Amino acid sequence: MPSMLLKVLPFLNWLPPKKETLRSDLIAGITVAMILVPQSMAYAALAGLPVVYGLYASFLPVIVASLWGASRFLHTGPVAMLSLMSAAAIEPLATRGSEEFIQLSLVLALMVGVLRLLLGLFRMGVLINLASHPVILGFTNAAALIIGLSLVNGFLNVPMPRSDSFLADLLQVFSQLPTTHLPTLMFGLGTLAALYLLRRYYPKLPGVLIVVIAGILISAVTGFEDNRVVRSEQIADPAARASFESLVASKDALAMVKSSQQSIRQGMDSGYASENSYYALQAELLRLQGEEQSLKHYLYRQRIEAHTFALVDVTDSNGNVKYVTAEDTGLFSKVWRWSGTDEGGFRLSSGGTVVGNIPSGMPGFSIPALDLGTISGLFATAFIMAMIGFMEATSISRALAAKSREKLNSNQELIGQGLANIVGSFFQSYVVSGSFSRSAVAARVGAQTGFFAIVSAFCVLFVMLFLTDYLYHLPKAILAGIVMSAVFGLIDFKTMVHSWRVRRIDGIVGLMTFIATLVMAPKLANGVMVGVVLTVLFYLAGSMKPRSEILGRMPDGSLAGAITHDLLPISEDFVALRFDESLVFINAAYFEQAVMKSLSEFPEASMLLVVGNGINRIDATGEEKLRALTEDLRAAGVTLVFAGLKKPVRDAIDRAGLDEVIGRENLLPTKESAIRILEERIRNKPAGEAA
Repeated sequence: MPSMLLKVLPFLNWLPPKKETLRSDLIAGITVAMILVPQSMAYAALAGLPVVYGLYASFLPVIVASLWGASRFLHTGPVAMLSLMSAAAIEPLATRGSEEFIQLSLVLALMVGVLRLLLGLFRMGVLINLASHPVILGFTNAAALIIGLSLVNGFLNVPMPRSDSFLADLLQVFSQLPTTHLPTLMFGLGTLAALYLLRRYYPKLPGVLIVVIAGILISAVTGFEDNRVVRSEQIADPAARASFESLVASKDALAMVKSSQQSIRQGMDSGYASENSYYALQAELLRLQGEEQSLKHYLYRQRIEAHTFALVDVTDSNGNVKYVTAEDTGLFSKVWRWSGTDEGGFRLSSGGTVVGNIPSGMPGFSIPALDLGTISGLFATAFIMAMIGFMEATSISRALAAKSREKLNSNQELIGQGLANIVGSFFQSYVVSGSFSRSAVAARVGAQTGFFAIVSAFCVLFVMLFLTDYLYHLPKAILAGIVMSAVFGLIDFKTMVHSWRVRRIDGIVGLMTFIATLVMAPKLANGVMVGVVLTVLFYLAGSMKPRSEILGRMPDGSLAGAITHDLLPISEDFVALRFDESLVFINAAYFEQAVMKSLSEFPEASMLLVVGNGINRIDATGEEKLRALTEDLRAAGVTLVFAGLKKPVRDAIDRAGLDEVIGRENLLPTKESAIRILEERIRNKPAGEAA
């Protein structure tokens, strides 16, 4: 088969499936699907979306990534890291779970897909090297911790504020511990315990699926969900009624602000507005956006306040049900708390939160609503997500390829991941990437080709078509437990400590990235940027002042740093200086300083030997500095000599004509031969003459 065709259609390597691999791929696909279905719903909830969007993201994107990806083991779909980053990026722009939030999630998926596709087509996968291992390590540890802690409110069944500070929001959650819903907490902790025990003692069983089925059955039998819709006049507690009504009023005000924004945008896009009125509309839009942000933060505080009211139902002499303040609010007491609005009334709940109704059927086709302002606002985050997703997918693929000796093409993987997100965004999918847990399961159970992922996708389709009704009673605390169980395994402080031991600078970069990601959460992308900037700054600092040292002779005759090994210099008549960096614009001045400092320590020296084995390249600034330095030293009676220059450096010197300035006799092949020649020059030098 032509190699060009295989580059365009890489799946032709294994499609159609062969008889000898079909059985293994079918088993692997079904096994992975047992994990994929509950995981995808859990990650969708983490992304601030209805759980059905996790199922949508587990169908077409999985198939496309499998067909055009490079690794036969990599399983693509919703993942925890990008789910949280997606929610954090869109949170300032729209309310969680709203139609606008959903649309922006699809737009973000499209942007991430286009960026990954372009990076793959232009073979720019090397950009991932900008994020060093300590940066990735610090970010991953912080992100895993943030993801896990962001689900604590799901364990307690209390609202979580969504502000610009994750740590402040988390403190608000812990302040609500007295209002914890005990059955919800038991479901969450039970999920963590069950998954741990199943993974440890029965690793071959589909632990996630078992926990989900058990949770659904227990929830349905015990009546875990218990909601009521009541009228305002039924709330006998004046403070509670005022809090609930204020919350509803704020929600209505937010809806009006959003409607006004939409009307203004339509007026601006119509083209009929004059220049003056256009700017007036733009100013009004900015004012409304500020009002929207203020209302959102106020709403979050109101939800927390409304949830603090614990009510019990009482029936008066006329048979009317009223809700009064509960005197006993212990963990085991049944009280009613604010849950939301429904049919013009207040929805109260004395139970836990379940997944609820999930629409059945395949995801429909829709074009993401592209807006220039939205694209510019999300671009930086989309780029970081594209790179982090690529990093995840590549690291997983490399780990699995090392075991199977599979040849890996990272740029082709970028193309597959990009196409998966692009296609998915047109079919109700948010951002997807490679999953470590599902890929590892596929490899462990014997997947042979990418066909296993297609099998898993069609298993998800079967669930969407026929089984969504059975998921109604699934407690959301179980989904939170599934995510926690997955992400806490990513926390690896031991390797961070190891980085510190290997090189202190790497340890500092990893630690600062970890702290920055925590402090700047929920804007996780900023943590990566801090780490990348620190890496570049430390690299530049090291390049500006590279290691250079005067050489002495060891007892065995070899050359080493005189100060480092407490050695005597080779000679008082010439200085041997080692320079361990390329000679470029950023350190050319430092090279001159090192040379002059060496000569100041040996005022009688008539020659300076630069051992250039560590000089990998020279640029125009470095060449000019060498030219000027050579002439200045010659005027002072000192000869500049080079030894061990690599061919690219020597070629650059020859092209610039610098070899004539330095003197070809002063460009020597090795440091040993250079020292012999210089010693001979010293011996043969007439008295009073420079060497």
